[in-house]
Amino acid sequence: MIARTAAKMRAHLEHFSGSLSAGLCRPARRFVAEAVYGIAARQSVRLTEIGRALEEPIALAKTETRLSRNLGRPELGAHVGRAILGAGSRKVGARTLLILDVSDIAKPYAEKMQYLARVRDGSTGAIADGYWLCQVVAVENEDTAIVPLMSTLYSQAAPDFVSENAELKTAMAAVAEACNGRGVWVVDRGGDRSELYADLLAARRSFVIRQKGDRHLHWGLRAIETARLAADCPLSHATRIVRQENGQEISCRLDYGCRPVRLPEHPDKPLWLVVVRGLGTAPMMLLTDLPMRRNRKVLWWVVSAYLTRWRIEEAIRFVKQSYDLEDIRVLTYQRLRNLAVLVNAVAFFTAVVLGTRIKLEILATHLVTAARRLFGIPDFRLYALADGIREVCARSPRRSQRGANAPPQLTLGFR
Repeated sequence: MIARTAAKMRAHLEHFSGSLSAGLCRPARRFVAEAVYGIAARQSVRLTEIGRALEEPIALAKTETRLSRNLGRPELGAHVGRAILGAGSRKVGARTLLILDVSDIAKPYAEKMQYLARVRDGSTGAIADGYWLCQVVAVENEDTAIVPLMSTLYSQAAPDFVSENAELKTAMAAVAEACNGRGVWVVDRGGDRSELYADLLAARRSFVIRQKGDRHLHWGLRAIETARLAADCPLSHATRIVRQENGQEISCRLDYGCRPVRLPEHPDKPLWLVVVRGLGTAPMMLLTDLPMRRNRKVLWWVVSAYLTRWRIEEAIRFVKQSYDLEDIRVLTYQRLRNLAVLVNAVAFFTAVVLGTRIKLEILATHLVTAARRLFGIPDFRLYALADGIREVCARSPRRSQRGANAPPQLTLGFR
């Protein structure tokens, strides 16, 4: 069963890699296939580990040198990124949530990596050297099945860096264009920025953005701080939810309501401030351009959209953690950016491309690991699948045919 499952999985992976690299030169197409397979098979971004997965009958150092050379291709990341976005955009509907998330890749001990910059390490809160990672993930409201659309690594020390706002706006514009304007952007408090509002409103992109509380909004004829508006907002509806806290399920009541508001910079654009109490001492404040009514179903859609963002945070971290992205060790900026895109490609393959039947077969090969994931992690499926792919590849290794009578290149085609 292992050999059959491995063969089916590799066939899916080769076809997927071929679709990503269509239009590239032959060495680049071969590299994409090898890199995607190696990252999935070893759950690692180290070129040495990717090379080991290929099991070529030549010195590992030579394989690593070839991988490094091809990873530096300037056209690679943009080409593969567009292919993933094109495939993922077909999964995005008018009300699909587009989760924008900015995280860090901390490299506190690196010295020679190009354009290292100061970042805030999300795991420790300390300031360290590293890079920023901008991810866009699609998910349906109140669901957990993600579609990784985009992953862009950037550094404020790079010569082409303009600003963080420019990076975010570029990512959002690329996704919006690929999706033909479909989807609703859901962003945490880091997205509470005037420049982003201007871009979203000008392009007529729907959004739900959590507020910091210090922004002034027009309510009637007065400009009032958001926190003050939320403090006395009438909360006309209530819903009871169950959330996990310290490993325990806790039932809590959420009270919510809304107020019509406008941004001072855009007085002609009607917006709504949705206020939610019950998740902490301070109310949660969400600014949206979606038409609101004092109707429970309409209001709850916005509240649940942001709660869905919370719910899939573990799935967003999956892209970094399952393939140990923080262990990235290539030195040049172009290679770093290309490798981040390739990791996103593997995550897309795991989350979206693999069919249900082969996913079940992969999980069946390591039921003990899957069981640990089930009880230890809120959304275990992606982690368990990534682990399962690695185990299937380890128990039924890929045998390189370079040097034999077989063709030296993978044959990638369309179906």
